[in-house]
Amino acid sequence: MKRRVFSVLSLMAAAALPLQPAFAQEKVLRIAMTASDIPTTSGMPNNGFEGMRFLGFPIFEGLIAFDLTTTGPVKLVPGLAEKWEQDPADKKVWIFHLRKGVKFHDGTDFNADAVIWNLERIFNKDSAQFEANATGIMRARMPLLASYKKIDDSTVSITTNMVASFFQWMMPYMLFTSPDSFEKGGKDWGKVAAMGPAGTGPFKITKVVQRQSVTLAKNPGYWDPKRMAKVDQVILLPIPEANTRLAALRAGQVDWVEVPPPDGIPSLKQAGFVISTGSYPHVWPWIFNMAAKDSPVKDVRVRQALNYCIDRSAIVALLNGTAEPSVGWLKPSEPGFGNPENKYTFDAAKGKKLLAEAGYDAKKPLSLKVMVSTSGSGQMLPLPMNEALQENLKQACNVDVKVDAVEWQVLLNVGRVEADSPQLNGATALNVSSPSSDAGAMYRYFAAVNAAPKGFNFPQWKDDKFEEAIAKLAEAGDEATYAKYYAAAHERLVDNPPWLFIVHDLNPRAFSKKVSGFVSPQSWFVDLTLVDLK
Repeated sequence: MKRRVFSVLSLMAAAALPLQPAFAQEKVLRIAMTASDIPTTSGMPNNGFEGMRFLGFPIFEGLIAFDLTTTGPVKLVPGLAEKWEQDPADKKVWIFHLRKGVKFHDGTDFNADAVIWNLERIFNKDSAQFEANATGIMRARMPLLASYKKIDDSTVSITTNMVASFFQWMMPYMLFTSPDSFEKGGKDWGKVAAMGPAGTGPFKITKVVQRQSVTLAKNPGYWDPKRMAKVDQVILLPIPEANTRLAALRAGQVDWVEVPPPDGIPSLKQAGFVISTGSYPHVWPWIFNMAAKDSPVKDVRVRQALNYCIDRSAIVALLNGTAEPSVGWLKPSEPGFGNPENKYTFDAAKGKKLLAEAGYDAKKPLSLKVMVSTSGSGQMLPLPMNEALQENLKQACNVDVKVDAVEWQVLLNVGRVEADSPQLNGATALNVSSPSSDAGAMYRYFAAVNAAPKGFNFPQWKDDKFEEAIAKLAEAGDEATYAKYYAAAHERLVDNPPWLFIVHDLNPRAFSKKVSGFVSPQSWFVDLTLVDLK
């Protein structure tokens, strides 16, 4: 019922928005998100990477940024730091040289003191500005951070707990907000979020209507004149049901929808709407609960069997071609995929053989329970997709699957609990979409040291060969060594799978004909400054 209320409120809010007549002076871009509520607006958004996409990077920035201006592979570029390097005397130490002259939206200076204040906000529970709701998200994304210090007003150092060549890929997620925002909010993060704190990005938060919408405005004082926003305002609306988003687009209540329903795409194209798709680092899996007492997926044969039992092409067809089969964390076309022994195809006979070896047959069928979301960042169409998998596994390999549907943020939260926690309701797997972008993400999701509840390794998976490869990868000093051990680590993810690999998303979006300039990067994120309205 709660999900329906959110959707109706959002649709009412969308209906109340102006239709932007041609003579209107301000350009207002209206976006329908998949979230069931607005992501948190305190400067470290929840709701997964959709939260970061719309209420993270456009408003708040990191020392390092992602280049989202092309359709090619995403590269790291200077953000609030002009440059950075590993200390040659101690490669655990990273030195960041801050950009001078940058102002927060409230006119205060961005400097080393602001950097340290924000790091204290996340990593020091005794600091006055500690934000408990944000720290779990951020610590899991930056598990290597050990300490930090100010060198001078324009220089800070961050020390990691191990030598890690891929630490720089974690840094863009650490966003910076104005310390003055915290003071103006009475040192209460709830009040700070309600008023919209100041960042340094090309957009600033101007209005927050709880459970309905957030309004962003162009930041005319943005420090990078090459990335000035082309629209004057962006209004973000949480509309979790795909068909409701579609209706809002058709009615002219929004200009942009995330994840249009696949069966509606042909008619949208026929009506003149623009559909965008593109391959990007996104895998949609079941993440196995291997560590729970008596969990059937402790046995690698069961996990391999399930990867042979599913018909990925049927899921792709269900999604009207807006996804591609996943047979690993990476795609076979990527050099880092390697050459694993297992080549997962739809092979029910092989799947049933492996299940029989593990003790599951017609008299004792395998039984699973998967916790799924009703919508959410990167979740595509989780209910029909999981219903299709439920039927597929029963028909192909006599596997009984129960589906437990919960809200997206609930699902994200249980991904960081103990394996036998009551919050899991006995789930054997979690259906949480994941980035598959770089070695930093691989380390966060699969290194044994990041086992839940500390980090994102929910299965508490540990593979000695993987650990050896990731250690070599962390110390790699050249591209050839990096590539060698990245592939070796990925081969273990396929041959000793902690996940059921299902599909890779193709990032579908639908736009009105008025929207121009959008670029679909190979990323979960987008550059809103490129978007214009005709």
